[in-house]
Amino acid sequence: MTYSRRRLLQALGLGAAGLGACAPAPRDVDDPEATSFSFASWTLNEEAGKPVVQGLLDKASSRDGLTINGIPYPYNEYLDQLTLRVRGGKLVGAAQLDIAWLGALASLGTLRDLGPAAAGGGYTRTALASGQYDGKQLGLPWTTGAIGLVSNKDLLERAGISAAPRSIEDFEAALTELRGLGVVPYAAQLKDIVVWMQTFGCTLLEGDEVTIGDEASVDAVTWYKKLYDQKLIAPGVGRFDARALFGQGRAAIYDDAIVGKGAVVADSPDKELADKLDPLARPVLAPGDSPRALLWGHVIVVIEGAAANTATSLARWLTSDDEATSTFFEKLALPPATERGLASDAMVSDPYTKAFSERVTASATPSPFWKFPAYARMEAVVAEQVQAVLIGSASPADAMRTAGQGVQALIT
Repeated sequence: MTYSRRRLLQALGLGAAGLGACAPAPRDVDDPEATSFSFASWTLNEEAGKPVVQGLLDKASSRDGLTINGIPYPYNEYLDQLTLRVRGGKLVGAAQLDIAWLGALASLGTLRDLGPAAAGGGYTRTALASGQYDGKQLGLPWTTGAIGLVSNKDLLERAGISAAPRSIEDFEAALTELRGLGVVPYAAQLKDIVVWMQTFGCTLLEGDEVTIGDEASVDAVTWYKKLYDQKLIAPGVGRFDARALFGQGRAAIYDDAIVGKGAVVADSPDKELADKLDPLARPVLAPGDSPRALLWGHVIVVIEGAAANTATSLARWLTSDDEATSTFFEKLALPPATERGLASDAMVSDPYTKAFSERVTASATPSPFWKFPAYARMEAVVAEQVQAVLIGSASPADAMRTAGQGVQALIT
């Protein structure tokens, strides 16, 4: 059977009434009748995620006469492999993308503007922001969360902490009480210092001018050094090390993405740990400040060219259809990016995800460094200088000035 563009949109639940302008009118390079394309995804390379994503692709394929070629790459190799494939013109269709990578892939100039597809999809404002680059909606949000503070409420209660710390002073006092339990109060990771810099008022970037080295960034690192000297933090641990400490009950607070819960609980000897996890809004410097958190999530991008219209329709269905998003959440604990999804019974009945969304994700923002291909190196430059402060080989002012200069040099 030959599928027209209208028939494809209707079959995917995206007919004119429900989709509006979801799929733009085809350009000269598009084939509105194309039903064969690829879908690149690191989740297709993961034991837990593959059957879920493949199941969704199979449903669309069998129902709508599509041929979707899944392209799996391991997460750590994914961006490099995807970039090579897109640059070489060897990817026709759509791809899953970490939001931190959007700028790098957008620089190739091959991503479709999905602004029309996003209209009427019911995505949250925060979720839409995760797929925006240079004023365009280049990705449709598939799952949206944040990286924020996670606590063991049992340890907090044992330390006599009855309310979540709201200010920097409250947080420091809580860490002091937790130290008395013989645990690491806060398993801090060096690269997360940038969120604390923002908490203290550093903008990190204004235009293309790096602001690290200003008074706010120096104040943040000076405070961090004080926590270190008082043995309130265990810095320099990676995300996986921090999860291990937390899962073993040896750390009370650490930073993680919302999906970290699964790994922490699975590897913990404490079979009741899931009930003890409690996300915290990051403490603020002054009353009225918004808690800072780093946006986290996945988007689906579409490569402009043959089958782009059909791939756009699939991307819209995967990210906004109630059944598709609920499947993604219920089987992989990846929260939806739509208002309807967040209000669903499955979400509301999951206290951890609901609390994380309200306390952390709601005020999360993307890193301003993500628009640069060298963003990971920028984070490393800052972390290296923070480490220098902690071990006493540089003052906070000198280290932040050096960090700012190093990051500035990486902006191209």
